[in-house]
Amino acid sequence: MPTPPLLLSLLLTLLISSPTAAAASPKHDLVRRSCVHASYPDVCLRTLSSSSSSGAAATPRDLAQAAVRVSLAHVQKALEYLAAMKGSVARREQGALSDCVEQMADTMDELRKTMSALRKLRRGGGAEFRWQMSNAETWVSAALTNEETCLDGFKEIDGEVRADVRKKVTNVARVTSNALYLINLLDD
Repeated sequence: MPTPPLLLSLLLTLLISSPTAAAASPKHDLVRRSCVHASYPDVCLRTLSSSSSSGAAATPRDLAQAAVRVSLAHVQKALEYLAAMKGSVARREQGALSDCVEQMADTMDELRKTMSALRKLRRGGGAEFRWQMSNAETWVSAALTNEETCLDGFKEIDGEVRADVRKKVTNVARVTSNALYLINLLDD
């Protein structure tokens, strides 16, 4: 039977050479460190660790851009879902649904503007950096407001449609909130 130090050495060697240890690359560590204090850390870690776009997230700016891309993808899916629902709901729900689709379209525009601002960020701070950061933060905040406004339209509506919309839009709001958090980290 191996002695305890030899056994410990063998286990340590296996652990270091395992594929799981290799997955803890500096890029993955950046995702983990950045997501730990996000509004929705589990969602942040899951969406950015599995996102093919975060594979290139070597810097906090790359990670913030990946988070905005994730948010854009979620908004696009929600928009498609909501637009498809419009023809199959009662008249009362159609108005709220139309308003929500419009809010989500505005959210897409604001997130695209956010991506543009993030691409223009220059290192070293300065007036241009502050300006682009302010724009990015403002547009993501506006996107979150749109998502809340969409849900407000369903306050007086009960049932399955409300629950479905709430689920889709809440999912979008979570990834958007995480994107805002990661953008705010760029100021530090």
